[in-house]
Amino acid sequence: MRSSWRLARVAGIDIRIHATFGLILLLGALQWGVPYGARGAAFGVLVMCILFACVVLHELGHSLVAKRLGLPVREIVLLPIGGVSRMERNAQRPRQELAIAAAGPLVSLAVALVFLLITGATIGPLTGETLLSGPAMAPSARTALLWLVGANAILAAFNLVPAFPMDGGRIFRALLWMFTDFATATRIASGVGQFLAVGLGIVGVLHGNFLLALVALFIFLGAGQERAEEQVHIVLGTLKVGDAYNKHAIVLAPGDLVSQVVTYILTSHQPDFAVMQGGALLGVVTRADVLKQMASETGDAYVTSVMKREVLKVDAAMPLDEVRQTMMARGERVAAVCRGEAYLGLVSLEDIAEALLVVAFRRRQEERREAEHRSLTS
Repeated sequence: MRSSWRLARVAGIDIRIHATFGLILLLGALQWGVPYGARGAAFGVLVMCILFACVVLHELGHSLVAKRLGLPVREIVLLPIGGVSRMERNAQRPRQELAIAAAGPLVSLAVALVFLLITGATIGPLTGETLLSGPAMAPSARTALLWLVGANAILAAFNLVPAFPMDGGRIFRALLWMFTDFATATRIASGVGQFLAVGLGIVGVLHGNFLLALVALFIFLGAGQERAEEQVHIVLGTLKVGDAYNKHAIVLAPGDLVSQVVTYILTSHQPDFAVMQGGALLGVVTRADVLKQMASETGDAYVTSVMKREVLKVDAAMPLDEVRQTMMARGERVAAVCRGEAYLGLVSLEDIAEALLVVAFRRRQEERREAEHRSLTS
């Protein structure tokens, strides 16, 4: 994810922190700093950091189960409103999604129980009044333990709300998926998620809880995005990547200069060029590479000095949607299309987007003709 930095790597999964994460630390500092001064502000930052370490455990619950089921996980990103696990592809069966979605809340419940046991062992028997009074007490180890018990319990419970794309919403979709197809399950779960998000947003605004309102907005937009993503999946699932790449693209030789590529860009509107030697692909030169070289003011250069040598390769028989997901997961804009070891051409995310528009347009045209035919024969 852009504007994020890697903190650690666990089980092959990058743990990254988003640039906006500092907002939640600021909130913790203000929450405790206003009544208790600098000591309270430091305490607020500390408990927020511990809480988000618990959030990492929550997301690792999802991610490690996904990896156990054979679904690659690229990274976990920490945001002010929680964590996000980014898998390279979605679950293929409802039981997989059910197991992955349930793992996170179960981990949070386990973490809450651990803090509860530690609290009971250090400060004695707990009552409901003691637990509820935790956040109102002055900064101390006892207060931190009580606060973390409650925060992790709330994290588990809130994530089980059936508001897609939260964990509870994904569990709901998995259950629906067991009795219907994936597209229908996604459509129903997304609709319920957006309905609940509107309700949460209204509650948040009326009670002045703007963090809850922000989460509600995130849920509403996320549900809509998931529904749109499923529509893209359906449309692109009808094509192979071999149907979408440019079969008449200009290719470069190792001895070509960047100035020649500039001419090609201006006259052909082709933004990406394969550098070939015989039948072997050496690398790819993009428009961005050319512009960067031009801005460097170091004069002309051979294309081999600016090309990208490590190029994602995809088989021509792969479904176009699978290629799109792979490219997005790996942060690649361009991929080389091959058949076996033979290079065929390049495909970009822009090419895939154009293919999506064309196929969607054709489907609408076919649906319109079918509707007109039914109206004439009825």
